[in-house]
Amino acid sequence: MVTPEALPTKEYFAQHPVVRTRDMDEARHIVSRKLCDHKLEVVGRQSGLFVRHNAVTGRSVSVNYLRYGADVTVDPGQLGSFYLFQVPLSGCATIRHRGEEMTATTQVGAIVNPDRGALLHWRRDCSKLLLQVDRSQLEAVARSITGAPLPGPIRFQMQVDLTNGPGRQLRRLVMACAQAIENGDLFLGELAARDLKAEEDLAHALLTLQPSNISHIIERSDRRATPREIRISLEYIHANLGEPITLADIAHAARMNVRTLQKGFKRICGQSPMQVLRNARLDTAHYMLAARRDPPSVSEAAYSCGFSHLGRFSYYYKERFGHLPSDTH
Repeated sequence: MVTPEALPTKEYFAQHPVVRTRDMDEARHIVSRKLCDHKLEVVGRQSGLFVRHNAVTGRSVSVNYLRYGADVTVDPGQLGSFYLFQVPLSGCATIRHRGEEMTATTQVGAIVNPDRGALLHWRRDCSKLLLQVDRSQLEAVARSITGAPLPGPIRFQMQVDLTNGPGRQLRRLVMACAQAIENGDLFLGELAARDLKAEEDLAHALLTLQPSNISHIIERSDRRATPREIRISLEYIHANLGEPITLADIAHAARMNVRTLQKGFKRICGQSPMQVLRNARLDTAHYMLAARRDPPSVSEAAYSCGFSHLGRFSYYYKERFGHLPSDTH
């Protein structure tokens, strides 16, 4: 009988191959260049080995699809410069990390921290999405959330329940990111504002949804934003509509942490800061296109108001005003 995990799964990012090989040494060499140096050994017969590694890279994040096709042991030691969130798509893998051992499946993911060694045993039917997040990026986002220096290295709890609560939200976000890449909306060509925002959102989600040694600091930093701070944030947003500003930029301008900013906007404005920013950009573009004298072209209005993707601009414009930007009079 064929079990659900034995069924073929989607191979993500096939248009962005890193390696296709049956040679173990070649696989180790090429995958090492993309992720990190590691030891790779086939357990038992090597006949099934066929390594497929695809990857798309941003500024501080990479999203990878990896399958070995045989039982293998992977020993990367310490990752050093990045965190690795593993979301199995099929099969299972045993992971030893920080003195613990677990089995990652389609229902249970894992986060490997950079400053502790890891040892992984991939089963032949195992395929995974791997979210690689630079340590420096994650620490910068953590400081923006808490508004304070970090007490030391961030260490996440290894096991992630992908079926319930925060872990399910994490999986949904990673899968949405993977689908956006498949659709050609993320991490293709020159990095745009939407790519940098996606990277920040992924790091923010890891920090706020997965338990770590700084979870108590994040919770404690959640004070109540004042109306004055929200006003300063709104002024900063309206003064920078055409710039690729981030959540961290807005929080810094108002001298508060990101978590306080988000909850303050939700309480006072009923929206997130980035929704307020997008609507302000749309309102300004609408005003420009409705001008009676010398209105700009749709692309000019979009780009001057901070939109780098015309299709997305048209979608949000119609959603807000009930018609396409080209139909504005």
